[in-house]
Amino acid sequence: MVNPRHIPVLLEEVRQALDPRPGEAALDCTAGLGGHALELARRIGSAGTMVLNDFDPANLARAAEAVGALQDAPKVIALQGNFADAPRRLSEMGLAADIVLADLGFSSNQMEDAARGLSFMREGPLDMRLDPSGPTTAADLVNTLSEAELGEILRDFGEENAWRRIAQKLVAERAEAPISTTGRFASIVREAIGRRPGPPGGGGGIDPATRSFQALRIAVNDELGNLRALLESVSRTAGMLRAASTRPGSVWLKPGARIGIISFHSLEDRQVKQVFGDLEHRGLAEQVSRRPIEADEAELRRNPRARSAKLRVVRLTVEKRDPEGRLV
Repeated sequence: MVNPRHIPVLLEEVRQALDPRPGEAALDCTAGLGGHALELARRIGSAGTMVLNDFDPANLARAAEAVGALQDAPKVIALQGNFADAPRRLSEMGLAADIVLADLGFSSNQMEDAARGLSFMREGPLDMRLDPSGPTTAADLVNTLSEAELGEILRDFGEENAWRRIAQKLVAERAEAPISTTGRFASIVREAIGRRPGPPGGGGGIDPATRSFQALRIAVNDELGNLRALLESVSRTAGMLRAASTRPGSVWLKPGARIGIISFHSLEDRQVKQVFGDLEHRGLAEQVSRRPIEADEAELRRNPRARSAKLRVVRLTVEKRDPEGRLV
């Protein structure tokens, strides 16, 4: 079953914007614990197909079990791996999606698991891999990259103004002993910046180590590269659907498909905004909302994690075709 502590962000907004209908095929690129997938699955029903994709095999199994247990469960297909590969895998199965959702945040159990090293709130190994079988941990990067390379990661992926001081401090500290835990990494960053975290609930702003943790996590999991690959596939396929030589069924998206992406920081949202805007400019899609959809005050009271969430949705344009697949 889904962890009752896990609250999917913007759930009602996702349902309204993606408008799932009976018999449709939906792809949840980041199924997590299945919160969004359950809502989509209820709407597409037993005649529909629910494709669940996730890096984490344990979460994927739990989400598939939860969706499959619904009274009128759709057909469930579970894909373990990088969501950047999901379009290719759907095409290989001869399946095209009416709905695509990618929630770029993390499941609550991943954040709470100290062994994953995703949070400085719990002491654990400096890992940060979303795919536990991935080859490179955050500790590998911190202890092997040059000062310049570390600085680039902190600057480009964390938008950290103190990137030079932090990179210099990390290199100096690792010369004394490898940096292998979340606690030591966070402590070094705070010392480099010269600020300590405020008391819990004290209103002192974000922890000084927050941006550095974000930067490392993005680098370890190639998060921006994976998002870029997914967006490029959406854009390419939208163009193919307009090509007279492309028959419906030969691509992974259906005409009229709705694609929604929930981002949690500006680096992600910037990519989504640019690609979705370009699709609209080219006449290949229309944006469901002119501005990103954000949580209302009621949701923020229930789930403070939703504060930084932004949902953008596009609907691919529908072209009329003759029986031979030609545009008319």
